[in-house]
Amino acid sequence: MIEKKDIEKLALLARIEVSEAEKESLASSIESILGYVGQVTSVSEKAETVLPPLRNVMREDEIRHTEGEFTEALLENAPARDGNYVEVKKILS
Repeated sequence: MIEKKDIEKLALLARIEVSEAEKESLASSIESILGYVGQVTSVSEKAETVLPPLRNVMREDEIRHTEGEFTEALLENAPARDGNYVEVKKILS
């Protein structure tokens, strides 16, 4: 069971001020939280981990598009352009 001194130590570590009434409330809340965590831990220890079969997902690098194939189509949708570049507002001085 969590004690009042444990609540005071946690409050000190968290650098928060806790009243006497809050200490009692926190003690019961933390106790129920720790009980729930204990239940989750006991279930997860019993659970069997099933790994999917491993397979190689690597592929050879290949060029799928010709250079500049989509450049003009993309630049037509830009608000402003300078040659083959999108023109943007200067944000650094």
